[in-house]
Amino acid sequence: MYIRNRSRLLGCCIAFSILLLVAGGQEAAKAPLPDIRQLMREVQEHQKQLDQIRENYTYTSYQEVQDIDANGQVKKTESSEYEDFFVNGHVIERKVKANDKALDEHEQQKETERVTKLVEKAEKTPRGQSIEGPSISISRVLEIMDVSNERRELYRNDPTIVFDFVGRKDVKTHGLAEDASKKLQGTLWINEADRQVAHLEVRFDDNFRMVGGILATVQKGSSFRFDQSKVNGEIWLPTGAEGTVQARLLLFKNLRQHFRERDYDYQRFKVETQQSKDAKIAPAKKP
Repeated sequence: MYIRNRSRLLGCCIAFSILLLVAGGQEAAKAPLPDIRQLMREVQEHQKQLDQIRENYTYTSYQEVQDIDANGQVKKTESSEYEDFFVNGHVIERKVKANDKALDEHEQQKETERVTKLVEKAEKTPRGQSIEGPSISISRVLEIMDVSNERRELYRNDPTIVFDFVGRKDVKTHGLAEDASKKLQGTLWINEADRQVAHLEVRFDDNFRMVGGILATVQKGSSFRFDQSKVNGEIWLPTGAEGTVQARLLLFKNLRQHFRERDYDYQRFKVETQQSKDAKIAPAKKP
């Protein structure tokens, strides 16, 4: 009798909870969607506000690249493991393993020299600007893209605002990043509560010729996806990425690659000495 009544009570609680969730979902669905351009400005502003917290974190990034032949078979696989951390809003990657083997002493020395230079450059480069390669601002991306099909969806059980985008072919652009943006289309998931990018899917809907097509042409269909999650209830960090690139190099060589990235082992740390000198990082002690 006790078990039966307890089960009945549990069933009533579950049913009531479902009703509340449905009602809450209906209320959220009725709420008007925000202006997408204003939403992305809020995302950018929230990102800036979290920069200081982000610089207290380090995590491991495992990256794998596969060379694919014309029949879709894997010809070669290479992997790298990195320790990622942030300096002045810029992510810095320190390589610690190649093909699952730790770097030898000489390789470690070269990597330390490379990372030290990157840290120094990051400290001098304003937040929001790339320290390696061309960059493009959120406001400029919004000028280049047409946005459509705004909607709400649950992503990993969290309410998100979702929209599709496609590059406008008629927009005048300058520089590699802007030129490439015109050739893209995809979908973006924004966590509604935290105003953070939860998921991104993007692909080239046309061939993209770099340096007049003489050096390389990224072919139509090349695609990329990216994920972030909330860590320790305070900061959003990458959890992984995946993509396929098809390109033609130097007019005669075809390149087909598939890459995967997995990010994990997030740790808070404290900086014991200036990162620009030796980038010595120690995990924060637990209370």
